[in-house]
Amino acid sequence: MSRFTQHHTHSSSAAKWVFLTSCACLLGGALVADFLWASSSYSSSAYSFISSNLALDKSGALVVPNVTANEADQKGSFKDKKEHASERLLSGTFADISAPELPWENMTPAPVPRLDGSSIQIKNIFYVFAGYGTIDHVHSHVDVYNFTDNTWGERLDIPKEMAHSHLGVATDGRYIYVVSGQYGPQCRGPTARIFVLDTETKKWSSMLPLPSPRYAPATQLWRGRLHVMGGSKENRHTPSVDHWSIAVKDGKALEKEWRKEAPIPHGGPHRACVVMNDRLFLIGGQEGDFMPKPGSPIFKCSRRHEVVYGDAYMLDGEMKWKVLPPMPKPNSHIECSWVIVNNSIIIAGGTTEKNPVTKRMILVGEVFRFQVDSMTWSVIGRLPYRVKTTLTGFWNGYLYFTSGQRDRGPENPQPRQVVGDMFRTKLNL
Repeated sequence: MSRFTQHHTHSSSAAKWVFLTSCACLLGGALVADFLWASSSYSSSAYSFISSNLALDKSGALVVPNVTANEADQKGSFKDKKEHASERLLSGTFADISAPELPWENMTPAPVPRLDGSSIQIKNIFYVFAGYGTIDHVHSHVDVYNFTDNTWGERLDIPKEMAHSHLGVATDGRYIYVVSGQYGPQCRGPTARIFVLDTETKKWSSMLPLPSPRYAPATQLWRGRLHVMGGSKENRHTPSVDHWSIAVKDGKALEKEWRKEAPIPHGGPHRACVVMNDRLFLIGGQEGDFMPKPGSPIFKCSRRHEVVYGDAYMLDGEMKWKVLPPMPKPNSHIECSWVIVNNSIIIAGGTTEKNPVTKRMILVGEVFRFQVDSMTWSVIGRLPYRVKTTLTGFWNGYLYFTSGQRDRGPENPQPRQVVGDMFRTKLNL
């Protein structure tokens, strides 16, 4: 009996010990899981914030700023769904990058607001081409701005057969080559036509068309040849990697056909194309774009999947594309948003990847600098508002920009109003 009692007591104690140990393990596991969840939540938001503030040092290495839990929570996470409407819905590369404020001066606005127009600067004269007024109306003229007296003056009509938006443009200092682009409003397809404006006589002429129509191709004059690269194909959506060139002089083609060149590594429209120090640079852009709705008699725009990228490439005397450090964030709609200042390429505004929650387009409000000697990127300032397809110029130490489509306000980066505003700020680089 005593043995039974002793054995029972020992078994009961052991059972209790096992029960208590199991409870402790379960409680400990719950605490660890809770800690890991909290850490993961913080790490995710912190990473999102950090990834939106990446910069490149002179060696090309990534420089990551310090970040606190409070900053990460404010920049990259949401407490509950009810706050979605009032918060920016920005995270990671979709977020605004910290940048110094620039003292912008409001100048005389352009005669008309325009979106997806193009521009060329020749000395102190700034030519602003066509573009959308609204989705159902496109402009058929060029507005001319004089940086010396800061006034809008001449208005030049474009040829009736010339495209109205998403043009490729380049100049030799007198002649402006206007390549392909979209003819008409809404989402009509591109043309292969090329026109040339003699800025001294103010007369237009036509030139040998492209081998195929292209929408928003990257275009530049380099080493006596007109280069046309990428863009989208006839359906406006499929990216092209084609690269053609043709010898030109005094507004005329010197050859009877286009020459195939090294295809670009990453196709698509809406990228900056710059010639500097005898090298050709391609920066940013996207794959895909709106397409006409099938069967629509007015070619009504229909949304398609788009991928924005910050890739940068360079072509030099070897005629082989070299990969450069990417932009601080993906950026598109910047084909005429750049200027050259003191061995640097300056890019103002654009569009970045869509918001991962709302899937809405997000505009860019930063001013980027690419220093060609060190091949490094930095963010040197902020625009008065986020805006895409800015048309930029540089004169007498001032960075100018006009036109485009701006955001809905400081707390909403989605596009809304098409503007004709003109601003300038003094750049000290």
